Amino acid sequence: MFERFTKGRALETAQKTAFNLLSEKGEANARGIASKFVEQFKILDKAEQLKFFEFLAKEFSPDPFDVLHAAQTYAEKVDDESLINLFKVVEPARQELLRRINRAPDGTQTIVRMRERLLEQIKGKAGLKAVDADMQHLFSSWFNPGFLELHEITWSSPALLLEKIIQHESVHAIDGWDDLRRRLQPDRRCYAFFHPQLPGEPLIFVEVALVAAIAKEVGPLLDKKSESLEAKKFKTAIFYSISNCQPGLRGVSLGNFLIKRVAEKILQEIPTVKTFSTLSPVPGFNKWLDALPSSPALETLEDKKGKIKSALKVLMKDEDWSKRLSKGWTPEKASPQEKGALMHLCFVYLTKFVHTPVGDAVAKFHLANGAKLHDINWAADLSKKGIAQSSAIMVNYLYELSAVEDNHEIYMKKEVVYTRSLSSL
Repeated sequence: MFERFTKGRALETAQKTAFNLLSEKGEANARGIASKFVEQFKILDKAEQLKFFEFLAKEFSPDPFDVLHAAQTYAEKVDDESLINLFKVVEPARQELLRRINRAPDGTQTIVRMRERLLEQIKGKAGLKAVDADMQHLFSSWFNPGFLELHEITWSSPALLLEKIIQHESVHAIDGWDDLRRRLQPDRRCYAFFHPQLPGEPLIFVEVALVAAIAKEVGPLLDKKSESLEAKKFKTAIFYSISNCQPGLRGVSLGNFLIKRVAEKILQEIPTVKTFSTLSPVPGFNKWLDALPSSPALETLEDKKGKIKSALKVLMKDEDWSKRLSKGWTPEKASPQEKGALMHLCFVYLTKFVHTPVGDAVAKFHLANGAKLHDINWAADLSKKGIAQSSAIMVNYLYELSAVEDNHEIYMKKEVVYTRSLSSL
C-alpha cells in the first residue's frame, strides 16, 4: 500500500527534490539530496520520465528578458564584468542541477541513463532539444579523453565485463564464449575506454587483429577455428570493429581518440607493427543506391562520360537494387559489369557524398578522424548483414599517424584523401 502511494507520487517527489537540490548551499547536504534524487529517478516509469524532462525544460531555462537585458548591457559596455554576467544569465539552471546530481555516488551513471531515456523520447517533442544539448555539453567535459582510462580486455577479465563485450558488439556479432575466446587470443586485441566514475562499465571498445598484411575480407578475421598467428609475423594492426556501449553518450567524441590511443599503445608494445588500417563496413551504401536514380544530386554530379548513369542501368534492370538482393543476389553470381558498376558507385559514394547528409556514417567517422581511403574490397563480407547493407563490399581506411592531422584538415575542406590506385574506379 505504502509502495503504491510512493510510486504514485514519484514524479512530484523527484521534482521537489530537484528544486531543493538547486537551492541547497551546503556541500554535504547537497550530496545527500543528490543521492535521494538518484533513487527517486530510478523508479520513474517512461511516461513520468518524459514529464520530468519537460519539467526541466520549463522550470530551469533562462529568463528571456534577463538574457536580453544582459546582452544589451554587454553590447553597450563590452567589458569583462558584463560578459561574465551574460554567461551566467544565459546558462540554464538545469546545468547546475545536473552538476549537483553528479556529486552523488551514482550520479554520473544516473545522468548518462537520463540522457539515454531522453534520446528515446525526444523525437517530435518540442522543448527537449535544449535539455539534450545541456547534457551533451556537460558530457563533453566530464568524458574528456584526458579523464578516460584505456584498458585491454583479456580472457582473464571479469566475466561480467566479458558479457558486456558480447552484449554491445554491434558490427560483427559475437557467437558465444568460444567466439569471444578466439577474439582475445594473442594475435587479437580488445581495448576499451573507462571512466573513473563508471567502474566496470566500458564506454566504447575496439577489436584489433594483428596480421601480416592489410586484410581484404572479414571472414578469416572472424573464423573462431583459425590458428593464432605467430608474434614474429605481426606487421599490421586491423581495426575491424568499434562498438559504443553507452547510448546516453551519443554525440560525445570517444572513438576517434580511442583509435589513436590504441595505435600508439600497439606501436610501443609491438615494434614490428608498422601499419594501422581498418576493415570497415559501408552500412549506408545499398540504401543510397536505391535512392540515387531519383535523387536531384544525380544531375549535379560531374559525370561527363556517363559512367554513373551507365552503372545504375547495369544494376537496376527496372527494379531497386534491394529487390535484386532479396532475390538471392550474391557476389559470386555477379557479372563483370555488375562488379565494375558496384565498385565504381561505391567509390563515388565514399568520395562525392561523404560530406552530405546521406554520406556513410563509418566513412565520415574515419575520414574526419584523419584516415585515408586506402582500398575498396569486393566480396569482403559475405554475411547476410554485409550483403544487405553494402553488397558485401568493405573498405580499408589507413591510419598513417604522421599524416592524420593533414588528412583531417583536407577532409574539413570537403575533400577526401585516397590512395592513387583507386583512381581507376
